[in-house]
Amino acid sequence: MSDSSHTSDDTAALYTQHVAHNYSTPAISLVRGEGTWVWDSNGKKYLDFASGIAVNAIGHAHPTWVKRISEQAAKLVHVSNLYRNEPQGKLAAKLAKYCGAGRVLFCNSGAEANEALLKLARLHGKKKSGAEGKCFGVVVAERAFHGRTFGGMSATPQEKIQNGFRPLLTGFSAAPLNDIKAWDKAISATETAAVLLETIQGEGGVFVAEPAFLRDLQALCKVRNVLFLIDEIQCGIGRAGKFFAYEYSGVKPDAIAMAKGLGGGFPIGAIWMAPPHDELFQPGSHGTTFGGGALAATAALAVLEVIEGEKLLARVEAQSPAWHEALNGLAKKYPALIKEVRGLGYMVGVAMNVDPLPVVAALREAGLLAVPASGIAIRLLPPLNASTAELAESVKIFDRVLAGVKTA
Repeated sequence: MSDSSHTSDDTAALYTQHVAHNYSTPAISLVRGEGTWVWDSNGKKYLDFASGIAVNAIGHAHPTWVKRISEQAAKLVHVSNLYRNEPQGKLAAKLAKYCGAGRVLFCNSGAEANEALLKLARLHGKKKSGAEGKCFGVVVAERAFHGRTFGGMSATPQEKIQNGFRPLLTGFSAAPLNDIKAWDKAISATETAAVLLETIQGEGGVFVAEPAFLRDLQALCKVRNVLFLIDEIQCGIGRAGKFFAYEYSGVKPDAIAMAKGLGGGFPIGAIWMAPPHDELFQPGSHGTTFGGGALAATAALAVLEVIEGEKLLARVEAQSPAWHEALNGLAKKYPALIKEVRGLGYMVGVAMNVDPLPVVAALREAGLLAVPASGIAIRLLPPLNASTAELAESVKIFDRVLAGVKTA
């Protein structure tokens, strides 16, 4: 029985006629979610290891999250940043528990968070170079993805993202991830304002920045007075088993971008800035009407409440090794199909030797939602509260699908 008054065909027709075609046509219409599962308009059930592209950190319709935002919606939703709202202040203080002393700037998405980091870099470069204004360069990693705004695209050295939108912002250069010698050459003490990189590249194919590389890069940035900016939009908020994935390396960023899982499904983004860089933004230098609104901040506080109350960081660390081992077992079983398994915690990339898109479609038909990555891998992004049984079920479904994939 359908969970909606509209059939999937009705919804498909509405999309075809009225929704912009910047996405490929969705294959199904999802109408309901509970925990790690979602249902489509025909009543079919799916194990959701897409998690809204790493957004649904505590799954669907978590009772605590629903209760908190329902209460807040009935109390106060929006007042703008012309006035204080209590949840925003509480959330900033809560994030300081994970990030350290500093200040938080709130926005609405990951792209906006990275835009704020890029503006922070410009302010730092201006302070560094003075009237000359020559210090505005940003070095990013090859295969990076930092968003689809003009700043985000300029910081994303992928032709499929930049094509059709040039001229882009100037001052960006790219170096290979984990190659400290290349970054040493790319970073100028006089012209580089910041480096920006993801601890785990998501859209780029799930490549992990090595701890030693991150430590060496941070040291290099300190010597040259270059901001060390970390994009934890997809890999942060517990997904790697630590609150932030960079914690495995022991580094301390100058600023961190976060979004996706922070709101648990409600749009919110933020950057945290360490002293003294947290004083670079002054009144008039940046703004956002909706950023840090009472409802968004309450949603994020609810996510953090659940992560802490259910000890989800420890759970991800404890449960992910066996899951990774089982996925690596599939790589051994199907060497013609799987190149390798990469990632940390509940952010896994199954790198394929075949086109991943038909496999993603077959997984969906078999009842498992997953996300392609850069045409080379399949991302598995379960909610942080996924059970061992659900992790095992994902491997079983993957196994059945791969058994039916024909190789040339």
